[in-house]
Amino acid sequence: MIDDSGGYDALLLVAFGGPESIDDVAPFLARVTAGRPIPPERLAQVADRYRSVGGRSPLNARLRTLQATVAEQLVDRGVNTPVFWGNRNADPLLVDTIAEMRNAGVRRAVAWVASPYASYSTCRQYTEDIERARTAVGAGAPVVDRIGGHHDHPGLIGPAADRLVEALDRLPADRRDRAHLLFSAHSIPSTMAANCDYVAQLQEVARLVAQRVDPAGRHNRELVWQSRSGPPQTSWLEPDVGDRIDALAAAGVDAVVVSPIGFPVENFEIVWDLEVEAAGRAERAGVAFQRAAAIDDDQRFVDMVVDLFLGHDPASARTCRADCCPPLPH
Repeated sequence: MIDDSGGYDALLLVAFGGPESIDDVAPFLARVTAGRPIPPERLAQVADRYRSVGGRSPLNARLRTLQATVAEQLVDRGVNTPVFWGNRNADPLLVDTIAEMRNAGVRRAVAWVASPYASYSTCRQYTEDIERARTAVGAGAPVVDRIGGHHDHPGLIGPAADRLVEALDRLPADRRDRAHLLFSAHSIPSTMAANCDYVAQLQEVARLVAQRVDPAGRHNRELVWQSRSGPPQTSWLEPDVGDRIDALAAAGVDAVVVSPIGFPVENFEIVWDLEVEAAGRAERAGVAFQRAAAIDDDQRFVDMVVDLFLGHDPASARTCRADCCPPLPH
């Protein structure tokens, strides 16, 4: 193996993961909800949603494509470094990927995580997942460093802006100019949000994307939330995207475009929460609706991952403060 990537001999892509068949749904949801007080009826509802589409999330297929295109881009740049991929909750699981890397002779890798935002579940937990997998693999497990925060990287902002323009163009011409822009991300508990930069980073991204799309500020815009999964007595970030669409309709808004900036990679939550539920509520309220596409298949996104890997300095490997992005107490 040739080490020509600044001290690293592998790139590891890390993602949430998703089921790919009916049989995958139950073990996937068991991993996702392990140790969390998810109401049983909520879990059954989510399982039924997955089963209604054959149990398949688009996320794994998109990661396979990303893995291949990143590897091709590295070769094109003359870098002979393998690209691995491991998930938190679905095959290929991180522990299996770390073992594969060890068996391939990888000594030190750098990990890119498919979430650029700072919170426990979108950042610190992935570091814990990686370390847990290394411990399980044991002797010879490669050291894995993390690529630092990059929520405002041009490889994210530019493609998101272009996908939003495309969604605006799909609206009826007579409603396009007055469309309300909703920037959507996964909701998290309010207590968790108060102890990290998650909301501030998403607000910054929404601003940067909107400035590119609408420099004159003709469109109203705001940040909304989706995919809440906790018990009702726990406060989560609001407003929910569907609730907000209803409220906007009541106020006379007749066109909405949602940009899922919280999800760089296409996944089931985008498809269900936005294309099914939010779109359904918009239709019932008489609101024209479009959802901007995810950006992981954009060449600028691929270039970003490669650039972050090649530009990562082993001497400045990411570490987290002891008080950074704490989890909620059980």
